[in-house]
Amino acid sequence: MTAAAAIAPNTLVRREIVPAKGRWSARLKPGQTLKMIDTEGQQAIDFLCYSAELPLDRINIPTTVRLNKSLYITKGSKIYSERARTMMSVLEDTCGYHDTLAGCCSCEIDKVRYGVDKTESCRTNFIAELAGWGMSPSEIVSNINFFMRVRFSADGELTIADGVSKPGDYVVLRAEMPLIVVISNCPQENNPAAGFSPTPVEVIVSEAP
Repeated sequence: MTAAAAIAPNTLVRREIVPAKGRWSARLKPGQTLKMIDTEGQQAIDFLCYSAELPLDRINIPTTVRLNKSLYITKGSKIYSERARTMMSVLEDTCGYHDTLAGCCSCEIDKVRYGVDKTESCRTNFIAELAGWGMSPSEIVSNINFFMRVRFSADGELTIADGVSKPGDYVVLRAEMPLIVVISNCPQENNPAAGFSPTPVEVIVSEAP
C-alpha cells in the first residue's frame, strides 16, 4: 500500500501531484494535516506559510531555529511565526534532514553562482503562487527546504549536499492556526537540491482523525 493510499477516504481534503518545477498552495484549517511525499527521492520542496488571518505574521526561520534548538526540522519540531506563535507541528518524518539555512533559489543568484540565465526558480514560483493570494514578492521570507540536505562545518562553511531522501519518503505537518501554505517544487538543476533532475512530488491535505 502506498503512503497516499493509507489515508482513509473520509479524511481526504485534497490530493495532488505537483509536477517537476511546479508550485502549489492551499488554505489549511487548524487541525488539518499536510503530507508532502518525495515520490522519486532527492527532491527539495521549498516551503512558506502565513497566518490566513494576518499574513504579515508569517514563518520566521530564526525564531523556529531558536525555539527548536536545532538547524534541522524533523519529527517533533514546530514552525513558528514572526510573533512566536506555533504555526505547524511536524507529526511524522521519514527523512530526517530538512534545511533551514539555504533559502530559495532565484534566477539572479543562479546567475551569480553558476553563470546561467534562467527564467524559473523557487523565487519565481513563490511570486506567482503568492499573487493568487493577493500577496506581493515582498512577502517572500526565508523558507524551509524539505528533503534538502545542507551540511555545515564548525567554521560555518555551508554545502548543499546530495539529498538522502528515498522514493516515497514523506513529512506530515499539522496546522495549529488558520494558514496559507505555499510550496515550490524546486526546479534547481545546477546543484544537488533536486538531484540535478527535478521530479514530481505529491501533496495530501487531510482532516484530523
